[in-house]
Amino acid sequence: MSGSGAMHDLILGTAGHIDHGKTTLIGALTGTDTDRLPEEKRRGITIELGFAELVLDDLRLGIVDVPGHERFVRQMLAGATGMDLALLVVAADDSVNRQTREHFDILRLLDLPAGVIAITKCDMVEEGWIDLVEEEVRELVAGSFLEGAPIVRTSAPKGVGIDALREAIRAAAERIVAERSDTSGPFRMPIDRCFTMAGHGTVVTGSVTSGRVALGDELVIEPGAIAVRVRGLQNHDRIVDEVHRGQRAAINVAGIHHETVRRGHELAGPGHLVPSKRITVAVQMLAGASRPLKHRARIRLHIGTAEILATVRLFETGPLEANGSGYAQLYLTEPVVATWNQPFVIRTESPLETIGGGRVLDPNAPVVKRPTPRMLRQLQQWHRGDGVRRAAAALYFARLSGWDPQTLPRTAGVTEVARIVERLREAGVLLEVAVSPTRAHGVHSDVLDELGERIEQTLARLHAENPLRSVLDLKTLEHRFRYVQPPALLHAAIDRLVECKSVVRRARGVALVGHAPKLSQNEARLLESLCERYRDAGLEVPKKSQVIKEIKRNQRSVPQLLAIAVADGELVQLDDELYLHRETWERILDTLHESMASGTGYTLSQIRELLGTTRKYAVPLCEYLDREGLTRREGDLRFLHRRREANQTEPTDIVETEKG
Repeated sequence: MSGSGAMHDLILGTAGHIDHGKTTLIGALTGTDTDRLPEEKRRGITIELGFAELVLDDLRLGIVDVPGHERFVRQMLAGATGMDLALLVVAADDSVNRQTREHFDILRLLDLPAGVIAITKCDMVEEGWIDLVEEEVRELVAGSFLEGAPIVRTSAPKGVGIDALREAIRAAAERIVAERSDTSGPFRMPIDRCFTMAGHGTVVTGSVTSGRVALGDELVIEPGAIAVRVRGLQNHDRIVDEVHRGQRAAINVAGIHHETVRRGHELAGPGHLVPSKRITVAVQMLAGASRPLKHRARIRLHIGTAEILATVRLFETGPLEANGSGYAQLYLTEPVVATWNQPFVIRTESPLETIGGGRVLDPNAPVVKRPTPRMLRQLQQWHRGDGVRRAAAALYFARLSGWDPQTLPRTAGVTEVARIVERLREAGVLLEVAVSPTRAHGVHSDVLDELGERIEQTLARLHAENPLRSVLDLKTLEHRFRYVQPPALLHAAIDRLVECKSVVRRARGVALVGHAPKLSQNEARLLESLCERYRDAGLEVPKKSQVIKEIKRNQRSVPQLLAIAVADGELVQLDDELYLHRETWERILDTLHESMASGTGYTLSQIRELLGTTRKYAVPLCEYLDREGLTRREGDLRFLHRRREANQTEPTDIVETEKG
């Protein structure tokens, strides 16, 4: 790679036990003393994060020196954010120690691609002892990203092994650059320091984890959506015009007081990060975890540079034991910003112990109380699937709330949004339900089918509650599912049920296919006699109230029996009181068609005379014809609009409801 001309930026982080010589080693590598606080100088230990730069031809490494004391693991975790490779430091005179193991566990949980191991203070022990230390280190890193990593023996004060260590770091960095995928994307920088400079104002620092930013750019600080503008940029004390992924940056921002910002906040491109107090995650427990992770346990979540208390809701039954893995939701005490696949570490609330970590799957998760097998399969695809499958999972967990494909970089780690969306559309996974002439609502086909399953269950209950009704009013169903917004989603789910012949849509509502009213013998005979009564009456039918009075038994059943007859197409309901038999209705339609087909308009009186009836029946009949769109009224005249069959099952009012 040397000689390519382009400068490649990476973040190198140290790890290791206190007093193992990390800071001294960095000083020998770079000439920079990363201990900057007076107390650090006095005590000879690193308390806060330190920073240096190592340039190796066309490689430029920003080095983050982390504290090694167990009391400062939270600082170490903040410094680990954005690391591309690690330098694990082990002192020859002390070998692998407690914080060596915890720091190494943290690096493993962060799933770094590569690293180098340095054994320091080799001038203080015999070579045979160093061999034993090296063997112990190899045992520690076996099966991890550091297995097979070069181990370099050094003595920083004497300059021993420093050149060899530089070459080992160069080789590891070159492999990362060669394998690293596209680093484009929205700008993002977790903030690890904030301070004020006289004449400049607020300055924030951090490791840039994605994208790039230039002077004058508009950014936001999250959580909080605080808009700021970039006034100045520095990279390792150099004034620059832009900074990008893999660089340490100090950014002078206008629009916020420095006391408002703290470690754990993030600086990002507008709209890229969305704060949430609930995230869905894949958890991996450490093999050496001394206690299991239980449902509803309180833990400390370390993500980015933030440390937040959280409550765990496990998806699987039973606790996660050492070396176990599973899916969970974390309920946070304060909002956090995250992206898909972002690593995190979890520690017990008290006493402090690193027990595991994992990856973020859903950075803005809906509540999942009882995960179904389908949900768990989608989580597995989100965790380990390719870009299309991850996008499908993100779409699935958006549920019915609406899905914006432009969030895919954050929710699924994909940047080719248009291509991915087209693949989902072609596969029938993405359904786009029109909610207005200019807007469609994206939803996963499985989510719509799950809504359909709930609709079927509700229809079954309603049928059981109303055994004499052959169809159920659509408005009743809409009321039961009023939480489904926009309503077009409910009708789209009903349409899918109709297409697969699970539900039938009739003139007055919907019903499960195969459902029939459960009538007693007396009710069946009464229904038959009612239909005969209306057939014999022709157009001069009695009112419903009159029919009920004439019935000696089962009077209360008459309204439901009439509704059944309407649903079955035996009767046509003109209004609340008047019904016509279908044979009478067909004769009326035939008569109107023969007389009005030429386009001639008829008055109410002319229609009354044409049908040979009285105004008592002609008025509700004409109003029904208008309402159903069979005639069109212009002033006092009515014109034939269209012919409708008596058994038509999709009347105008239902169709309009679907469109609305």
